[in-house]
This record gives sequence, C-alpha cells and structure tokens, in this order.
Amino acid sequence: MAGHVSDAVIRRLPGYYRHLRELESAGVEQISSQELGERMHLTPSQIRQDINCFGGFGRQGYGYKVSDLKMHIGEILGLDREHTEIIVGAGNIGCAIAKYPTFQREGFRPLAMFDNDPEKIGVPVGDIPVYSMEEMPNFLKENMPDIAVLALPRRVAQEALDKLYACGIRAVWNFAPTDLTHPDDMLVVNVHLTDSLQTLTYHMAHRNEENNLLAPFPFWRPVVPFSVALLRCIPLPLARAKNSQRILAHSHLEIV
Repeated sequence: MAGHVSDAVIRRLPGYYRHLRELESAGVEQISSQELGERMHLTPSQIRQDINCFGGFGRQGYGYKVSDLKMHIGEILGLDREHTEIIVGAGNIGCAIAKYPTFQREGFRPLAMFDNDPEKIGVPVGDIPVYSMEEMPNFLKENMPDIAVLALPRRVAQEALDKLYACGIRAVWNFAPTDLTHPDDMLVVNVHLTDSLQTLTYHMAHRNEENNLLAPFPFWRPVVPFSVALLRCIPLPLARAKNSQRILAHSHLEIV
C-alpha cells in the first residue's frame, strides 16, 4: 500500500468493489476510468488517484481489466478470506443481518447469536444457533470470531461492548443507536440507520432552497454528492482547497 490512505478513499472502496462485481456479472471485461467514474459519479482523475493509492492496476489507453481490478480491491478490503462473526442481539436488526444472504456470499460467516430473551434462546435463526448472553464468554473461549455484530438497544449496548472486549473481541459492527466508548485497540464501525433517513428528510425539506441557491450561480458547484450528510455549495476555488482536506463522515448501511 502506497503511503497513507485517507478515510475518504477507504469509504469509496466498497463502492468500487460493488460496481466491478456488477460489471463482471454482466460480462464486461474492461472499463476506462471515464466509464467507471460515470457509474460512481466521480471524475476520471479521482478514480485514478484512488486506485493508484494501492498500486498501478491499469494501462494507459486500455483502462482496467474488470476481473483483475475487482480481485485486487477485494484483497485490499480483506475479502479474499472468510470472516467469522457472532451477532449479539436476536431482535429485528440482528435477525435481518443473520438472514441476509449477501453477507455470507461475501465470506462473512455467522457462528452464533446471543440474546437475553428466553423465548429466543434455543430457537435457531435459519441455521444459526441462539444462546443466552451468559453463555457468550465460554463460547468465545472456544470459538473466537473475527467480528462481533452488536444489535442491541442503547441502554445495554455499552455493557455488551465491554463484555465483548473482555472476551477478546477487537472488531465490532455496531447497530446500537449510540456512539460507544471503547479502547484504542478495538475497531468499532457505527451504523446509525436513522442518520441516513434524516439525511434524506433534510434534502426533502430543503430541496427547493438548494435548487434556488444553485440556479443563479453557475460558477458554484456542490463539493459532495447529494448522498452525503450535507449539501454545501462552495465557490470553485475554495472547493478545490477543501477537497484536499480529510473529510469524516458517519458510516452507513447499504443494502445491495
């Protein structure tokens, strides 16, 4: 990997992988940065810069071989190996994740689910067993997964995260509607579903204002696409300066 890779580039990698997977499934063998940029609403220059962060996978005048680029980006994302996981919480979100077939097709294999509800304990979700929370420490001694999915209410999420850390878990996909406190050596990615919905309602509420603001000023342009948390219209020279800065955003769940 060449030097430091920004969070913005890392957030775009799954999008590259998804589009390349779709292209490969459609029988497309090669693609230019121009064509890939059109699909992803990025400039060809941005596409090349992103991909060059990890090495040169294309050829000038030819573009990229779809299968090769997909394979390389999959390796960068760690998708060239299986990842085991447990799901803490057998409610609606936990069960939806357990039943979602794309995750398992992409190499994420659930080992077990855990919950405190007596009516859920012992009742498998598909072929995934459901155990009590009290059984989790002993289970993890013999079956340490790569990832823990946390799908619990806010009031019990922090306690569960602390228990996961004490058991040796160091990577958590958090669906609890709160930002949790965790040690520096634990990786936590937060997925706050209402944030995405509120982003949509913001643009619905301000759609006319945005259109009116953009229309009289053709020399202005949005720095980020409408899919991001906030539309900011910035004059072109300032936009270039801001694009060179590191942009942080909350994670979001994309169902494909």
